[in-house]
Amino acid sequence: MPKYYFAIASKNFLMNEEPIEEVLRERTNHYENIKKEIDFWFITNPDLLKSFNLICTQAKLIEDYAAIISLDAKFIQWLKLRIGFVSIGKFQSNYIFSQNVNYQ
Repeated sequence: MPKYYFAIASKNFLMNEEPIEEVLRERTNHYENIKKEIDFWFITNPDLLKSFNLICTQAKLIEDYAAIISLDAKFIQWLKLRIGFVSIGKFQSNYIFSQNVNYQ
């Protein structure tokens, strides 16, 4: 099973208070420049996030939440330093992420 790493916070924080769209766009452009496949996803679908059984993290979040999920642990660590007010962690799952799917 693949190991995924995540940064999770309230949906309002990530979408309205932080420039997450800009950060992810820059990361996407960087990947395109170095010809690396996208290995991160921005997810706002609470049912999908619950399916990953992030119980310890969910208990800390009292409002709708969103997450950046990646196969790259260093990217998630960098996001923690860049954004600050996010919880990070990891999980294993058989779920296969795709660039062509809307996770909202």
